Amino acid sequence: MNQVPTREIFLHFSLWMQLVFYAVAGIASLIFLYGFFRRVQKYRRGRKVNRFDNLGKRIARAVKTIAAQSTVRKRDNFAGIAHFLIFWGFTFLFIGTTIVAIDHDILRFFDISILQGTFYLIFSFVLDIWGLLFLVGLVLMAVRRYIMKPPQLDYTRADDQNGKYDRSGFVTDDTIFLFLLFVIGVTGFLIEGFRIAENMPEFERWSPVGWWLAGMFSGMDAASLISWHKWMWWIHAIFVMFFIAYIPYSKVMHIFTDTANLIFYDDMAARRLPPLPDPEPAEGKKNALPPMGYTTITDFTWKELLDFDACTKCGRCHAACPANAAGTTLSPRDLILDLRTFSNEVLTPKEWFKQKFFKGSKWPLVNGTSADEALKIDVPLKVIRPETLWSCTTCMACVENCPVGIEHLTSIVQMRRHLVDIGELDDNLQNALMSLGDYGNSFGQSPKARAKWTKGLSFKIKDARKEKVEYLWYVGDFASFDPRLQKISQKVAEVMHAAGVDFGILYDAEKTAGNDVRRVGEEGLYEMLVEDNIATLKKAKFQKIFTTDPHTLNTLRNEYPEFGAEYPVEHYSSLLLSLIQSGRLPIKKKLGYKVTYHDPCYLARYNRVINAPREVMKAIGLELHEMPRCGVNTFCCGAGGGRIWMDTSNEKKRTSEQRIEEALSLGDIQYFITCCPKDYTMYTDAVKASGNEGKIEVKDLIEFVAEALDLQPAEKAEAAS
Repeated sequence: MNQVPTREIFLHFSLWMQLVFYAVAGIASLIFLYGFFRRVQKYRRGRKVNRFDNLGKRIARAVKTIAAQSTVRKRDNFAGIAHFLIFWGFTFLFIGTTIVAIDHDILRFFDISILQGTFYLIFSFVLDIWGLLFLVGLVLMAVRRYIMKPPQLDYTRADDQNGKYDRSGFVTDDTIFLFLLFVIGVTGFLIEGFRIAENMPEFERWSPVGWWLAGMFSGMDAASLISWHKWMWWIHAIFVMFFIAYIPYSKVMHIFTDTANLIFYDDMAARRLPPLPDPEPAEGKKNALPPMGYTTITDFTWKELLDFDACTKCGRCHAACPANAAGTTLSPRDLILDLRTFSNEVLTPKEWFKQKFFKGSKWPLVNGTSADEALKIDVPLKVIRPETLWSCTTCMACVENCPVGIEHLTSIVQMRRHLVDIGELDDNLQNALMSLGDYGNSFGQSPKARAKWTKGLSFKIKDARKEKVEYLWYVGDFASFDPRLQKISQKVAEVMHAAGVDFGILYDAEKTAGNDVRRVGEEGLYEMLVEDNIATLKKAKFQKIFTTDPHTLNTLRNEYPEFGAEYPVEHYSSLLLSLIQSGRLPIKKKLGYKVTYHDPCYLARYNRVINAPREVMKAIGLELHEMPRCGVNTFCCGAGGGRIWMDTSNEKKRTSEQRIEEALSLGDIQYFITCCPKDYTMYTDAVKASGNEGKIEVKDLIEFVAEALDLQPAEKAEAAS
């Protein structure tokens, strides 16, 4: 007689055993719900921020990202494939368990059963295949973690805390997570194998792994099979229940926090910084003055508190961070994990396995602190500390590389704002900010000197305040005042003039656009500069803006619109490409030089301008050899975030020098090409400082374009200083 394909859920289990199971499941669920509730309570203590706009689109974006595991696969295919198998294996097993629960605990009371017949056969096949792939993914992840040991999984701190810390809890948590999942997967298959081996029904061939195991067990007697089935069932159930209870207190919680973080992630994070926080903090102080950035842990928004918990310690931000590569005390991973540890200690949702600090470290809670005192601790001064925050170049590598939507940079800038407010900043930076406030430029030069570089030209550049132009060229400070860059600015003007571009500048009315002022944390000065610049732009007569400075490009394009100034803004490399393609810049000779190119952070990563400079190089006949880190994965010159104005003696090896070495490792490269004034400054200095003069020469893209056009050199510019 043919059996109907199905199976008994509690095979060989008496009523009391079933009741015990439901009691244990109930206890595990209560522990889970309590821990989950404490997490939610913690987030509710953060500042309000609106991340519920376009919720449908946000959810769709997150579902697409999670389903494809696209952010995990990015730049790490091995980890991506392993995580893909684990994620989808876990998902199918969870769905299968849910179907079993619905069928047994709900539908059977209505004399309905879905786990039978064809559906059961497909159900069994799908779960067996994905259960096997789940185990394969876990093995791959274990091989990566314990045999391959990539450097980003080394939890050694960038700030060594005088050696008085212990992160073995992180390792333990990782190991328990993998072990729990592996045991749950293996015992699930063993249960299936012992069950099938009792009478080997033909339809169970649709459970290929279970059928194979059953064949191995078929020589056992019936009593032994029943006994082993019961024992394995209980072992499986206990591990599952422990896993459920463990979730809110461990790394497993990332299943929930990462999903939420990817839903509430801001696509414009770092590109567009938030304004100053609301006057009223989350703790409910009435009639408070507007705070200048973040001071205490409850100044962070609920999304930022969620960021801290979403971190899986993958180390991608740590490995990509130029400040970490330079040997400073900043690691974006450590910063987020320290904020997580502190917020959990102060706001009380406990982790079972965490990092610990001991007496002799710089951790503010090692000597015992009351809850009220802990809530008042100055986070930028005591938890993260100024030297760490000031090491950030705001290159956005941390945000770009994070697979779970953590917005490191906004938290860093908010804490910097507090440091600026209390005067806890580098003297050189203080002087630069004073010059910016007094003169509108960081060089401390009179505004009248801003356009002196134009006097070396054979033609006069239009004043966009007085004459209508198609393009307003927003030149920027370094391109206007640095003698090395003034010659490059002249080249830009000559090329644009040769192409017949109708352009003008603002002369002495231009002030720095303020991108780096904002990322330093001087929001008040930034807003003052924006107000002055917008007033000037409104009086000017132009259709579009181009700039040679990617930092200026970013703030004009992404941040000024929030202040009511929305203009088409492009980088000069994009404009050059369109001029070449339209025939307005006829190339007279192909250059044939072997070159490499550095993608500026604010051009490639912030604004996704990657192809235009390369297409220009191709058009003029340059032989481009890419460095390993290029495009959105570019490295950093070290100038951003105000670092160009700061003392950099805390860097063991400057990133600009590391980048030059990377370029030299390519072999016979003649030129190192930049298309950012700050990059040009940093890399020309790096070539000299590293003793590589004569081995490679730093040039701006426009110099090659001018050569390919066979333009005659302009007269020497008068000194602008």
